[in-house]
Amino acid sequence: MTILVTGATGNIGRLVVDHLGARTDEPVRALTVNPARAALPDGVEAVRGSVRKPDTLDGVFDGVRAMYLAPVEETAAEVVARAADAGVEYIVDLSGEPESWWGSVTAAVEAGGPAWTHLWPADFVENLQMWLPQIREHGMVREPWPELASTPTAMTDIAEVAAVALTRGGYEGTALSLTGPVPVTRRDMVAAVAQATGVPIRFEQVTPDEAVAALTPSMGAEDADLMVNTILGFLHEAEPVPNGVVEQVTGRPGTTVAAWARDHAGELRAAIT
Repeated sequence: MTILVTGATGNIGRLVVDHLGARTDEPVRALTVNPARAALPDGVEAVRGSVRKPDTLDGVFDGVRAMYLAPVEETAAEVVARAADAGVEYIVDLSGEPESWWGSVTAAVEAGGPAWTHLWPADFVENLQMWLPQIREHGMVREPWPELASTPTAMTDIAEVAAVALTRGGYEGTALSLTGPVPVTRRDMVAAVAQATGVPIRFEQVTPDEAVAALTPSMGAEDADLMVNTILGFLHEAEPVPNGVVEQVTGRPGTTVAAWARDHAGELRAAIT
C-alpha cells in the first residue's frame, strides 16, 4: 500500500515527503500540479493534481492506505469523500480547532469516514519571513507589541509529526496541538534573525495601523491587516506555554526560533542585504 502526500511541493507537504523518506520503506506518492518540475526525492511517485481541484484527482487515491491532507477549506469535504470512496483508511490533516479558520477542515475529515489525526500548530516560525522586505528596505521591523510572546512551531516539526503519525500509528482519533519548545517575544524573534545573519536589525514599536502599512507593500493590504489585527490578536489571547508534543511524538526537542534562524541564516541574509 501507498502513503499519499497532498500539496507535496508546498511548504509543509514537501517536508512531509522528506520525513517519510527517512522513516519508511512504504511507497510514497506525491500530489503536485506539475510533476515534471517537482524535484522530488528518488523513489517518490509524483502524480498530477490538486486538492483545490477535486476533479483532477481521478485515480490519485488508488492503492493508498493513508494520506497527508493539506488544508483547503473549500474542497476538503469533497477530497475526503473521494479518498474514502477509494478505500483510504487514514488521514493526517493540517487543520485547526473547530472554531478556528481551519476548523472546517477538521469537521470535513471527522465526517468523512476514514480514521484521522489532526495537526493543530501554533503560529509558524516561518511567518517571520514577512519582515524581510522591510528589514532590507529600512533595517528594522515595525510592530505594535514587542513583548507579545508565543510558541511558534517550525514547519519541519509539523511535517515530522505528520510522518510519524502516518507510519507508526497509534494517534488515530487524536488532535495534536503543536507548539514550539520555548516562548519567544516578537522583539526576541527579530533579535534571533539579527544574531543568525550578523545584520543589525532594529525593532520599532508602532501603532497597529502603522504595522499594517509596513507590511502592505510586500503582502497586500488585506493580508497585512489579517496578520496584524487578527493573527497577532489571537496570540494575545493564547497562553504561550510549550506543550512538548513535538518531542513526545518525534523523540527530539522542537525547533526554536533561534535554531531555525541559524539553519536558514544564508537564505535570510541574502534576503535582507
